[in-house]
Amino acid sequence: MNQILGQSEVGQFLTQVMERGYFPWILIVGGIVICSVVKSVTGAIVGVARERTRREIAAYIAEGNMSPEQGEKLMKARAEKC
Repeated sequence: MNQILGQSEVGQFLTQVMERGYFPWILIVGGIVICSVVKSVTGAIVGVARERTRREIAAYIAEGNMSPEQGEKLMKARAEKC
């Protein structure tokens, strides 16, 4: 079986990381990276949801189920919450 890193190599790597004092830095940098990724994904999800809401309001107005004034009120109320 051909492995890139064996268990002993991983153990040696972790030992060197601990001995040289890199572990706190790895935790800090890793935490920053994870927070950045989560923030980006959250922003993308919120943006998609906001656009979907705008499309649904536009569809209700186009169908005649809602007046343009009502749609405008909904959009303004949504903008004030954010």
